[in-house]
Amino acid sequence: MAIIVNEQTNQFYLHTKNTSYAFEVAHGLLAHSYWGKRVNEVPPIAELYPLTGDNLDAVDLPGFKPHSSDVLMQEFPTYGSCDLRTPAFHAVYKDGSPITKLSYKGYKVYNEKLRPEGLPSTYANEDDTAETLEIELFDELKGVTVYLYYCVFEEKDIMTRFVKVVNNSADRFTVKSLMSFCADFPHMNYDMMNQHGAWAREAHIERKPLFVGMQEVDSKRGASGPNHTPFVALAEREATETAGDVFGLCLVYSGNWFGGADVDRHFRPRLMMGLNPFNFEWQLEAGESLYAPEVIMSYSSEGIGLMTRQFHNIIRKNVCRGKFRDTERYVLINNWEATYMNFNEEKLLAIADAAAELGVDMLVLDDGWFGKRNADNCSLGDWYVNTEKLPSGLKGLGEKINAKGLKFGLWFEPEMISPDSDLYRAHPDWCLHTEGRPRTVSRHQLTLDLTRQDVCDYIVEFLSKTLSENPIAYVKWDMNRHFSEAGSALLAADNQREVAHRYMLGLYSVLERVTTAFPDVLFEGCSSGGGRFDAGMLHYMPQTWSSDDSDAVERLYIQEGLGLVYPFCTMGAHISAIPNHQIGRNTPIKLRGQVALPGQFGFELDLSKMSDEDKAASKELIKTYKEYGEVFHRGDFYKLASIFKGQNSAWEFVSEDKNTVIVMTYNIQGKIAVPSKVLKLQGLDAKARYEEVATGKIYGGDTLMNLGIFQNCDRDQTSDMRVFKKI
Repeated sequence: MAIIVNEQTNQFYLHTKNTSYAFEVAHGLLAHSYWGKRVNEVPPIAELYPLTGDNLDAVDLPGFKPHSSDVLMQEFPTYGSCDLRTPAFHAVYKDGSPITKLSYKGYKVYNEKLRPEGLPSTYANEDDTAETLEIELFDELKGVTVYLYYCVFEEKDIMTRFVKVVNNSADRFTVKSLMSFCADFPHMNYDMMNQHGAWAREAHIERKPLFVGMQEVDSKRGASGPNHTPFVALAEREATETAGDVFGLCLVYSGNWFGGADVDRHFRPRLMMGLNPFNFEWQLEAGESLYAPEVIMSYSSEGIGLMTRQFHNIIRKNVCRGKFRDTERYVLINNWEATYMNFNEEKLLAIADAAAELGVDMLVLDDGWFGKRNADNCSLGDWYVNTEKLPSGLKGLGEKINAKGLKFGLWFEPEMISPDSDLYRAHPDWCLHTEGRPRTVSRHQLTLDLTRQDVCDYIVEFLSKTLSENPIAYVKWDMNRHFSEAGSALLAADNQREVAHRYMLGLYSVLERVTTAFPDVLFEGCSSGGGRFDAGMLHYMPQTWSSDDSDAVERLYIQEGLGLVYPFCTMGAHISAIPNHQIGRNTPIKLRGQVALPGQFGFELDLSKMSDEDKAASKELIKTYKEYGEVFHRGDFYKLASIFKGQNSAWEFVSEDKNTVIVMTYNIQGKIAVPSKVLKLQGLDAKARYEEVATGKIYGGDTLMNLGIFQNCDRDQTSDMRVFKKI
């Protein structure tokens, strides 16, 4: 069994194939005992961590070691009693008291995967072994019940946790902080890892040693944000790609979030993740519930690489869903960098002709097809076709593109509204705003208020109408600004700090309705590129445009950074024109193509102006992608060399059946008179033989893993793809 409860000792054990997580009830509190390699038993908390604290501690655990909850290793600490560290839960009650004291009340075990209501989450497939432990905590004085849900995917070596708060009192109270995950660690010999960035520079990997105090990452932007993606990990100081303990957390959420480690005076970290408490309050009325989003928990005793593969596996198979989860998707051409908003039907059809010649599957019409949209200063919200540009309408254009053997896709920015639009003139209160404050615009646009049901219904209505009446097989769902003046005209004053989370609940309800109604449409998320790249969005849209920076060199950093957590099947990756539109760099088409190949492959340029040489290269790249896309997208990923540690990068992909191995190598800056880089492959069968497809040479699996292959480092902007087949 994955979940074992020892009722005599009040100990709880969660087991996967290789991992154990343990806690116990100590003086009515949940005490965290262990998270690591699988073990059968864990000693009582008083034997494991008998620290008694110091003279400054209030003694609330008399006769027990430790004597104070301020030094007890905890699972779900609250604010206001003797634990003065950062809490997982903080509320203020009708009498003004900020004190909550939760005591253990009971447990239940479910032979199924439970999920938080109204939020995206992991789910169990028919072939998964998944169980859920429910822990009930109760504050009798205040009538607060908190349920902790621990879900175990035994075969996938993954656990998850989410939280439900219930108001069982007769009075409203205010939730000010709610973490989805919290656990204390016995020492601070760890580095904290995260992904940081900005527009066009997303998901760069950062790793820093823990220090005493709070080390945190978050988003206050109304979206998960490009500044950090909702992921944190603690890695042993000595941990590498292949060795050492690593504890990773990935939040299945797309709004304001928080993750961090608070290291106390005794050098012990409290690792936390959940809703961002900054500018957050939730008025919980009598009888109401509030859920914290789910956290995916990955533990690896074999370094960062195993954590990565565990995240890839669970996100690919148990977060992403729908028709396109397990199918190879479309090679597409997006017209944005080819034409921007300066297009007509004739120009689009010329690009479609060139695309059909190359073997592209789909043409996607980006921004500028609706209202009076010839620049980014108007018309968001006016989702009717501009017949001056497209006299045949979307239906006529789509049918003409279909006749050339291509599918037709369309760009929307459903969450936004332009002040210069018919929609805004009709409904000026439909945007997020605060009375008396300026309505600050970004890209000449405001954000629709998705806390309102009428706004959510409007979005579902126009999307459903457009998708029903036109031959659209793909939607690019964009979001090009984050929140400012985040207030709602319909919410009471006491509820205004709920706007950010209510917005996400509204968005998730819209996405659930639309994607369920149109299961044959492939949805791709975007937020000026990777400004909302998270597991929450991937639950509804199985891929996200990785970055508006399409330069091949920059994309090595972005895609490797995203690949720390997210599988390559979730990354939109295209060949763009040179000089690159964002950075002005010239790179050869082979490098551009081979950087894009592992992701969801496509083009972001004017194919009708492509040289014959580049057309021939593109045909070969498409052929290669269609032959090996399944290996990139459903295989195991191994990082052999990191672009963050030099000018060379090497990625290995091993197919799901373990019979095909692909090694992608990238060299950005050449060096003369330096030795070739040795790349020791991973994940092979040591006793098997492998044939290199291009050369016919035969290698033993043990040779490839222990002696390795060579990466030449003497040329700028070069790349290579080597394929090995098990024989």
